[in-house]
Amino acid sequence: SVVSEISSDIVIELMDTQFLLHKFPLLSKCGRLQKLAAEARQSKKDKLELFDFPGSLEAFEVCAKFCYGITITLSALNIVAARSAAEYLEMNEDIEKRESDFQTRARCIDAIACKALVSPSKVDWSYTNTRSFQGKEEGTSQNATSPMGNGIHSWRCHPVPKDWWVEDVAELEIDLYWRVMVAIKSAGMISHEVIGEALRIYAFRWLPGISKEITHNHSLDYADIAAKHGHLLETIVSLLPAEKGSTSCSFLLKLLRAATILGSSPSLKMELARRVGLQLEEASLNDLLIPSLSYANETLYDVDLVQTILDHFMMQNQSLPTSPACTTHAYEKRRTRSTENIDFVESRTSTAATHSAKLKVAKLVDAYLIEISRDANLPISKFVALSEAIPDFARPVHDDLYKAIDIYLQEHPGFTKSERKRICRLLDCKKLSTEACMHAAQNDRLPLRVVVQVLYFEQVRAAIAGGGGVGVNELASNLKALISAEE
Repeated sequence: SVVSEISSDIVIELMDTQFLLHKFPLLSKCGRLQKLAAEARQSKKDKLELFDFPGSLEAFEVCAKFCYGITITLSALNIVAARSAAEYLEMNEDIEKRESDFQTRARCIDAIACKALVSPSKVDWSYTNTRSFQGKEEGTSQNATSPMGNGIHSWRCHPVPKDWWVEDVAELEIDLYWRVMVAIKSAGMISHEVIGEALRIYAFRWLPGISKEITHNHSLDYADIAAKHGHLLETIVSLLPAEKGSTSCSFLLKLLRAATILGSSPSLKMELARRVGLQLEEASLNDLLIPSLSYANETLYDVDLVQTILDHFMMQNQSLPTSPACTTHAYEKRRTRSTENIDFVESRTSTAATHSAKLKVAKLVDAYLIEISRDANLPISKFVALSEAIPDFARPVHDDLYKAIDIYLQEHPGFTKSERKRICRLLDCKKLSTEACMHAAQNDRLPLRVVVQVLYFEQVRAAIAGGGGVGVNELASNLKALISAEE
């Protein structure tokens, strides 16, 4: 053993002899010992055995002393054995350099994370905040900028915001950024809203100009660019906080659009769809108009994806599924970006969608139906399924739904009588406004039964408004006879 004040933490057995040594000096310079130590941890062995070591005990001692920085003497008697032992142990400059680089990176990551955890009241250095500067130009920000007007803020000018660090950290390349953000999140001192804002800034910094047109670029570099952006997107999604509202619904839908364009995995898209569904009432129509890029799907927009999002929104009233148990073996391995997302499933709470949220989503879905109804390739089944996903109470007025149906019938003049009836069963004529009733009464695209129902309920409404009711029963009988004749 090596005499030291520090107790040994590694045992190496060689030719029935045990060496009580220390990991740091040995593993930092010996590639083979690094591998054996990793295997020993997995198999829970308490020593490393070098069965096929090509040399004597003295040759190993020479290599060990070199690792400890002890002066060694090489001569014609031991140079060959020492060289063979060093090659066996995979001792080379690259090992030491990689270890040094790794330690340097680790120290830098810890330093950056510690800086980000500093309370804003104690920040006494400059930082980047172009968001405040842009807001000031528009007259919407109270924050001051440096005299240069370049977004570099001086702590003396204005109060420091909680997210003062997010733009500076956004300059890191993705793998370093992931490690820094994991360190920051693990500390538990930064709010989930600030973490969400940091991810939003990073996404807009490194995912610029993603649009449908990018799919038509057939250059040789496109595959590499898409792979790089896909890796970046997956990393950002893995870092999303578990808490609802950490990021805006609009931002989540932009990530979902990017995932569709980049051809990301179905699991990644479903993860984003689930998150969007939890706060769908915040979405806008433009956010939902995600292009359909599947060769098997000829529709203009990805209606199936919106249906999935809507299903997740409606499932908030139901009990959430229990997370699958995580085995001990799974946690012995390094946590990957994808496994970071298990926190979202485990910490998600069952928050039912409110009544007002469902009313907002119903209006949003009807607006979406109006938009997609212009698509000549949209199947009836998808139109009906999306419309029926909205509960009756959430759609107190059917005017927008009627408009969507009217446009859909107009764009599909070849529909059979039964197909038109199937579409129009979605309508509740009692929930149409007077203006919509007037339009429907003259709409020759509607089945006669629907027109008759519209006239009947409009007459009933007029009779009740006039304080009467006389003739309503007679009107009902006449209209019923008309419907029977039409059938």
